[in-house]
Amino acid sequence: PRPQSVEFGNWWAPFGDAVTKVIEGQATPTDAVKEACDAMNKASGKTPAGGTTGEAPKGEITIWHSYHTGGTEEQALTQVLAQMQTDYPDLKVNVLEIPFDQIFNKWETEVAAGGGPDMFTVPNDNLGSEVRAGVVAPIDDLMAGSLDQFSQAGIDGMTVDGKLYGVPGIIKAVALYYNKSTIPTPPKTTDELMAMVKAGKKIAINENNYHNFGWLTGAFGGKLMDANGACIADQGGFADALQYMSDLKAAGADFETDGAKADTLFRQGQVDMIINGPWVLGDYKGDLKDNLGVAPMPAGPKGAATPLSGIDGWYINPNVSADQQKLAVAAGVYIFTKGAKTYEDVAGDPMVAKGVTAADPLVQAFADAGAAGFPRPQSVEFGNWWAPFGDAVTKVIEGQATPTDAVKEACDAMN
Repeated sequence: PRPQSVEFGNWWAPFGDAVTKVIEGQATPTDAVKEACDAMNKASGKTPAGGTTGEAPKGEITIWHSYHTGGTEEQALTQVLAQMQTDYPDLKVNVLEIPFDQIFNKWETEVAAGGGPDMFTVPNDNLGSEVRAGVVAPIDDLMAGSLDQFSQAGIDGMTVDGKLYGVPGIIKAVALYYNKSTIPTPPKTTDELMAMVKAGKKIAINENNYHNFGWLTGAFGGKLMDANGACIADQGGFADALQYMSDLKAAGADFETDGAKADTLFRQGQVDMIINGPWVLGDYKGDLKDNLGVAPMPAGPKGAATPLSGIDGWYINPNVSADQQKLAVAAGVYIFTKGAKTYEDVAGDPMVAKGVTAADPLVQAFADAGAAGFPRPQSVEFGNWWAPFGDAVTKVIEGQATPTDAVKEACDAMN
């Protein structure tokens, strides 16, 4: 369908000339298209977000991330920014690491007060609430020429109420890591896992409702909300999953409230398995090397586990000028497209940029886990799930409440 935009009106003359020059042997196809595209963008006053044609990005931006110091995700970002500096020498990037447990609150507080950096990257944990609070900018227009570089799952993860609020990058869901030297064949079901633990194998499990979402829902048949957003977890499944987790602890599983400690137990070989995400894949590979395996979370009696699937993105500050937003989007697109292979190879992150295929089967395993997961809802109602059900997991695992009582209390609190 013929577009009626001002920008499309600027296509005719430059690309008419391009056809003529190539057919008449006056220019190569590559040169003719670049000249025509530059002329069209100049006439429209546009610069592609990815910076692949037209004027290269110029200026200075400040970005925040929460990749831990010395970790593989920080290494990947550092390498990508170094390449971007080479490609765009007139673009200066200031980088600041904010601890993950502080970055959401710091961004939301500073942006709400009129400050903050140009952009930051985190999972889409709080995207819906941040949109409703007005602390992230819609970027539909700025991403218009770049969307075809990303998968639909990535775009959907950055979309709230039909508008786009981030440059999509990494798809993240948890899976089962295992040490091949002690677990030649990983457990496919919760029954197999229970039998392994009873036989003396060790697993570290993060004591929260995020890492165990796949069991709380799909594996044991639980459903968190109905079509209207009301919590219905007390109608079945959730209590069964919590009872299984309690029984797993009684059998010898190591439930940890300290994620770093859980990581250390696995990396040092003190436990044989752990449920965690791709953000630690590079670190785990550094320790276990060829002994590292990744498999889906064990399926339950009601079917496959469905871990919560999220998308990491670059989010833009609504307080900064239109030119700064344009610059920030260009940087975000560069990092998550031209830098996608680096993220995959160095950090082990499964990317949503098209054309980036995971050569490492462990990375592909996490890409599959993300694709099979439950897309993180961005509704107000889902935002009320975290604290009540986090408490429910704690109370059951610590023996402070029965699974049935804990789920009912959490569901009532959520509603």
